[in-house]
Amino acid sequence: MATAFSKIFSFGYGALGVLRNLSIVTVLTTGYAAADEIVIAALGDSLTAGYGVAQGDGFVPQLDAWLEKQGLQVDLQNAGVSGDTTAGGLSRVDWTLTPDVDGMIVTLGGNDYLRGIDPAVSRANLRGVLEAAEAKGVDVMMVGLRAGSNYGLDYKTAFEAMYSDLAAEFDVPLFPSFFQGLQAAAGMQDGLAEFMQRDGIHPNAEGVRVIVAAMGPDVLAFAKGLQQ
Repeated sequence: MATAFSKIFSFGYGALGVLRNLSIVTVLTTGYAAADEIVIAALGDSLTAGYGVAQGDGFVPQLDAWLEKQGLQVDLQNAGVSGDTTAGGLSRVDWTLTPDVDGMIVTLGGNDYLRGIDPAVSRANLRGVLEAAEAKGVDVMMVGLRAGSNYGLDYKTAFEAMYSDLAAEFDVPLFPSFFQGLQAAAGMQDGLAEFMQRDGIHPNAEGVRVIVAAMGPDVLAFAKGLQQ
């Protein structure tokens, strides 16, 4: 590096030459910093997009800030679209996986559950997402969801199993439930209200903070694996 920098400063005289040389140094050093930065796309729905909270309080910006506090240089890209189902995620995964993306976090399925979509259909869509990432050589971390029993026990079992089954099939890390941190903090389902928005579906800014604190270590481990 010292040799390269000495060569940069070996040409150009006077104020104009100094400015020109400094401009070259800025470009090169920026390039080196960018090369060290990990790019992770977060493919998901409104939970990823940050529905109902201020721009800086959403899942992606809070998780990005948390990772940087751990000393990780990361560009966490928000590929969350409110209302998206697993089918929607599958339809846009190819253009989400741009050449600069090193890894992808997949948080999909919530809207499938809310609409009562057959878990077999959701499973097929998620498999398509994982296959697309595999084809492009992009590592994936999956984030699951817990379903209620309103559609029956069989639905609940099939819905939750698709995450663990696919994670095992494609050998990718799985964080069991997006809301795991909130449920642990609340201690019981009824205690979640203080972390949720009025709709009872989306977390508020404090809820996101708790979610990120719980999920962060797993994402950090995943991101560090991308550096190897």
